[in-house]
Amino acid sequence: MSFIRPELQQRIWRWREVLVGAFVACCGMYWAVSQNGVLAIVGTCLAIVGALITFAGFQRTRFRVGAGGPGVVHIDERQVTYYGPHDGGSISIDALTSVVLDPAAKPYAVWSLTDLHGLTVDIPTHAENAEALFDVFSALDGIETENMLSQLRSNPDKRVRIWHAGQRRLH
Repeated sequence: MSFIRPELQQRIWRWREVLVGAFVACCGMYWAVSQNGVLAIVGTCLAIVGALITFAGFQRTRFRVGAGGPGVVHIDERQVTYYGPHDGGSISIDALTSVVLDPAAKPYAVWSLTDLHGLTVDIPTHAENAEALFDVFSALDGIETENMLSQLRSNPDKRVRIWHAGQRRLH
């Protein structure tokens, strides 16, 4: 039995990385200011690490749009797999050629991932474990994370290309 309302618990869980980063940064700042010598240096390092965790957590929080949507996203060994109620698919991260945000399925948009062979996997932004796609997208060469997050929050009217692989060469 929990003493916290489920809505509040869900909201706190959404901001978990930001809260942990802020806690680490505050502890580090306390040590940096109140201690001398090695503990002050350790405190300064902790404060910097906490600030970085807070920044990364804030980006992840902006990427999460909801949960409980149709299907489940599973990422394993550079392979994104979507198990949907009506469709699904699997696509290699190394073979990705484009990532498109498609708002056609209102109120939540769909991530359309396309590979070298033209295979497209559509993943709802609020599917279970869809937040794991943030790490996949962050690893793509040349992606603009801030543009991706702002497009996701703005709820565009038409398809928006978030990332596209450059011309692939054989050698």
